[in-house]
Amino acid sequence: MHDLIIIGGGPAGLTAALYAGRSRLKTLLIEKMSLGGQIILSPAIENFPGFPGAIETSKLILAMQQQIEELGIEVKTDEAIKIAHYSGFKVCARESEYQAKTLIVSSGACSKKLNIPGEEKLMAKGVSYCGTCDGPLFKAKEIVVVGGGDKAVEEAIYLTKFGSKVTLIHRRESLRASKILQERIFENKKIEILWNSIPQEILGGNFVEGLKIKNLKDNRIRDMACSAVFIFIGIHPHTEFLKGLVKLDEQGFILTDEDMQTSLDGLFAAGDCRKKTLTQVITACGDGATAAFCANRYLEMKGL
Repeated sequence: MHDLIIIGGGPAGLTAALYAGRSRLKTLLIEKMSLGGQIILSPAIENFPGFPGAIETSKLILAMQQQIEELGIEVKTDEAIKIAHYSGFKVCARESEYQAKTLIVSSGACSKKLNIPGEEKLMAKGVSYCGTCDGPLFKAKEIVVVGGGDKAVEEAIYLTKFGSKVTLIHRRESLRASKILQERIFENKKIEILWNSIPQEILGGNFVEGLKIKNLKDNRIRDMACSAVFIFIGIHPHTEFLKGLVKLDEQGFILTDEDMQTSLDGLFAAGDCRKKTLTQVITACGDGATAAFCANRYLEMKGL
């Protein structure tokens, strides 16, 4: 029986483990893949306090990992598929079952899909959700990026290192990205922005060859040649295993109070899987710290 189980090893989960370890809670962190979460797909983080310029993402995650190792936090590679609640919690995972008095879910989120013809068929054949992973495959090729937030703009700028031209497609007349990123993309001569437009179909046989694009103002549809389509239109939370157990919003994000407490006593949530205004590494870390502190306080109040 653990005092605390943390599901998910991104920045939120790693910070929760750090604070739990410092509170001397018997803690288990379960991560289905490698520590770091989806942020590990970005090569660097520019807006993490204390690192002028940027810090390599891998270095930051490794430092976090070393911190929890120094505190003796146990880490298991496994995937939670169901949670049972009784006087405590039982995490039913693919490899084993684990028990704890309290639980923090920091399971993160994955990229949303366009759900248009050709997307599934051409995935990993020119359709991608990670510029760092696949950008180098398209040197001197024409690349399309779909989206208008920070992630889409950051990736479009990054992909100019490889592509001969990058076209950003956005459904509105203005970007949602931060002002500093907007300044950078408008200054970049290798980037063209198609406003008020949406992809209708990704074209190609064995690989991406083009895209059908609809203009939302005049409803005209045209074909555009390209070799890759990178999609950054938001995230979908990894919370399927919590349905029926805690309150989720209509998109599946976990509803919590300011103490990261969910609708179920003793179960807390942190990071991108939680309904929140800003999904950034710094806010995920704040969530993780708060969740671990409140889990410890919960155990003390219950005398567990």
